[in-house]
Amino acid sequence: MEILKKIRSVAVEHAGKFHSKGFTLLFKMLREELDDAYFSMVETYLNELKFRNGVLISAELGKNNQGVHYVLCKSENKKKHWLKWHFAPSFSIHPRDDSGSIDLSKRIDRAINLATNAIAQSAEHVLGFFVMLQTELAFYIGCLNLYEQLSAKGEPVCFPLPFDCHERRHSAKGLYDISLALILQEKVVGNQLNADNKDLVIITGANQGGKSTFLRSIGQAQLMMQCGMFVAAESFGANICNGIFTHFNKEEDTTMKSGKLDEELARMSNIADHIRSNSIILFNESFSATNEREGSEIGRQIVRALLEKNIKIFFVTHLYDFSRSFYEQRMKNAVFLRAEREADGQRTFQLVEGEPLQTGHGEDLYYRIFKTGI
Repeated sequence: MEILKKIRSVAVEHAGKFHSKGFTLLFKMLREELDDAYFSMVETYLNELKFRNGVLISAELGKNNQGVHYVLCKSENKKKHWLKWHFAPSFSIHPRDDSGSIDLSKRIDRAINLATNAIAQSAEHVLGFFVMLQTELAFYIGCLNLYEQLSAKGEPVCFPLPFDCHERRHSAKGLYDISLALILQEKVVGNQLNADNKDLVIITGANQGGKSTFLRSIGQAQLMMQCGMFVAAESFGANICNGIFTHFNKEEDTTMKSGKLDEELARMSNIADHIRSNSIILFNESFSATNEREGSEIGRQIVRALLEKNIKIFFVTHLYDFSRSFYEQRMKNAVFLRAEREADGQRTFQLVEGEPLQTGHGEDLYYRIFKTGI
């Protein structure tokens, strides 16, 4: 009860500082339901249920003169009805009569059982409210902590512009991966994106050029926007999605129960069972566990089926046959991004619009690693 009083005092003191619908309704509920009359009534009942003056119960005689229909009665004020109580018949149980004490205790328990259940349910309801409040506030505190961490590192954040799920909007400026920003000492590289009116974004380019990092930033931004949070970007706008799904390349199954492609297709089948129109799905090097011709054909059929169901797709891939086949179709609802590589092989970690190339420039990594080793 003391905690409930503190919560109400906070609501009364700070309600005017909040404008969001959720907090406005919360503070209104706290002020209306936790008023003085409520606290007075609850405290009165709690004091009565301490049974300082004993327990008043009623019962009826059943078969074989057994007590039935035990009911807890409201105690009368003995001071007000002192004459009635003074001449009321009474009896006492001998201190050494253990059986009598046990029998009386059982009768009292039967009488107060309904009241006990009601109190337990009320306590559970109040505790459930506190648990939910703790969970909700933990989310906001987490948002504040994240905001402070990003601000201390000088990383930009913004409030996104959400659009209706039936629209196709997806644009960003300075979008970056939060998890990468939190572990790196230096400032991370942000990316631009203009995929408005697009259903398919295919991302190719140099190895270790920032493709997977960019894909994670897309997923993070979408999820944070739909949670009502800020986004790790200078600006961001996208349509709301009915679901956010990922299909990232995983390590080989150490139990050897299935092959890598088998595992990939099983996960894709599970996604297909749950995905709905106007969802978004992020693919990262999917279906590359077999040869390029087969992997490309599997990818094409899955992407076409998803596009028919009006699902937005971001696909990072090294499968040239797959990406080139979509590029040559000159699809108006598709955009192709490529991880930028400078002439000397350096990665800028920027993604620019460009056609898929037949190479991922893996030789750059080979020379960097083995030439350094030599």
